[in-house]
Amino acid sequence: MSLHEIKLSDLSINPWEKIGKEWFLVASGDESGYNMMTASWGFAGEMWGKDVFETVVRHNRYTYEFMEKNDLFTISFFDSDKKDVLKFCGANSGRDVDKTEKTGITPFFTDGTVAFNEASLVFVCRKLYAGDFDLDKLNDDEKNKWYGTDPVHKQYIGEIVKVYSK
Repeated sequence: MSLHEIKLSDLSINPWEKIGKEWFLVASGDESGYNMMTASWGFAGEMWGKDVFETVVRHNRYTYEFMEKNDLFTISFFDSDKKDVLKFCGANSGRDVDKTEKTGITPFFTDGTVAFNEASLVFVCRKLYAGDFDLDKLNDDEKNKWYGTDPVHKQYIGEIVKVYSK
């Protein structure tokens, strides 16, 4: 593993760039089975007195099954030369294809979950909250734009329990 553990307080990133423009992989599972998907929606901050990362996963995604049955998940950021990996993992389902084989990224299992050796930054998160978006409380413009025929997202807020960096 080319990653090493660092303190979250030593990290300096622009979350709008990192999350929304560079994207990331959400992964959950262990040696017996795991999956990952590309995401670009989320936030990092303080909640319930803890450092947290929040992301969302639609019910029809294969990763959803792993997020539901595991207490841990990871958020893996990659350097720009791996954008093709993120595009592939966002466009293909782990139900149909082995994403690690097709992209060449290698999983490593740590802290009871899965991350990827080629990542430049990994947050290991322990689930604190999981809940479906209530579409009746979403403004109509956003509801119509994002949820016409697509299933609702489930929100996951996880305490960042470890951080790995290159």
